[in-house]
Amino acid sequence: MTTNAEESQARPRRRAPAGAAVLREDVTEAIRAAVFEELASVGYARMSIEGIARRAGVGKTAVYRRWRSKLHLVLDVVSALAVLGLPTPDTGSLEGDLRLLYEVTSRALRHPVASQIIPDLQAEAARNPDIAEAMQKTLRQGQEGVASKIIEAAQRRGELAGDLDDDLAMDLISGPLYWRSVVIRTPKLPKGYLAALARGTTEALKAL
Repeated sequence: MTTNAEESQARPRRRAPAGAAVLREDVTEAIRAAVFEELASVGYARMSIEGIARRAGVGKTAVYRRWRSKLHLVLDVVSALAVLGLPTPDTGSLEGDLRLLYEVTSRALRHPVASQIIPDLQAEAARNPDIAEAMQKTLRQGQEGVASKIIEAAQRRGELAGDLDDDLAMDLISGPLYWRSVVIRTPKLPKGYLAALARGTTEALKAL
């Protein structure tokens, strides 16, 4: 008669399925960094999962376990650019919050890699409706995540009306700086531009 201990030793150990393995964060971050480098180097059209994996020092499987296509991988990076890793500003005033948002956004948009990637993705979006739709959704959600909280805080303080046109408010907050930095790509913002933009946007929002 066998004991429980003997049965336990005789029974083969079950291996966790491959899909259940924990995804290593350092590998994920290495892949994201490789995407930035690959986009800046060859552009979206010529970018490949193979090239990304090679830059990251991993196999293609490691990439596909995290993202099912290069479009989804790039959109993940675009989303990170949109959100900017910025906690919601909390300066105590609408103008102060907007000024901080614009300072951080301006630095991010003028980063050498970002300044190459965004125009390239815009060009691809003009040719590919799927990319256009996905980029619009991703960028919009990223900006709204921060801007909507700035507006809500201003409404709680009584600086803004509670019945704003949300879409128009988002356009006022995000549009001018994006136009300057990404569309016409002004080499250097004029001195005092961000402060003036924050002040003007504050007044425009109050007038809605």
